[in-house]
Amino acid sequence: SIYAHDPNGIPIEFSHNVPGIDIRKNPRMRDQVPSQITLEGAEPQTQTWPRVETPTPVTERVAYPGAGSELFHGKKVS
Repeated sequence: SIYAHDPNGIPIEFSHNVPGIDIRKNPRMRDQVPSQITLEGAEPQTQTWPRVETPTPVTERVAYPGAGSELFHGKKVS
């Protein structure tokens, strides 16, 4: 995964697909009290949110390293 922030400062995660595994087929809500916006789901809400007219230029985009698979393989980085 790669962690970044959208133009509004909201943290977002980009994940890479793994062959043979489609986590979107059977998604599970782990939050016991999800917010209303969470219940909207992962698909674009085209009736709610406007299309991007002026995307952030590539030179202004920033991604930050985050906790990744090293935590699951016992290779915690300090």
